[in-house]
Amino acid sequence: MDSAALLALLRRNARTNVDDLARELNLSEEAVSAEINRLEQEGLILGYQTILDPQKLNAGTVTAVIEVRITPERGGGFDRLASRIARFDEVQSCYLMSGAYDLLVVVEGKTLQDVSSFISEKLSTIKGVISTATHFRLKAYKENGVALHREERSQRLAVAP
Repeated sequence: MDSAALLALLRRNARTNVDDLARELNLSEEAVSAEINRLEQEGLILGYQTILDPQKLNAGTVTAVIEVRITPERGGGFDRLASRIARFDEVQSCYLMSGAYDLLVVVEGKTLQDVSSFISEKLSTIKGVISTATHFRLKAYKENGVALHREERSQRLAVAP
């Protein structure tokens, strides 16, 4: 079975039911279901998520992207420190990066003060963290490949001379 095609369909819409996936892939439902189970057991599929529009949700969450420079540990490199940072509840994502900083950390909090407190009291105090630079998300246009705002067509009638 072509797992790549199945994964592409699931990435586009993880709620697609097995019979629709089977029809799209020209396979039996049993084969598709077995492949999904195999991919979950092997840890390739780690979970399924819903993409929410933060403006419509009105949850009042604050999202920050933080550039973090760290000192790699002897025998552990960046991994041990990155794993420690990733375990915080406030951290939504954590990536090793190339360039001017080492880690890109995405953090969410209820308020600007919550995010600020996390950075000053938890993140910056970790031994090995050299510096941080914080950028706050103002508006999201696309999330995980999904456009969040569709262009609305004008309801105005054209004016003819």
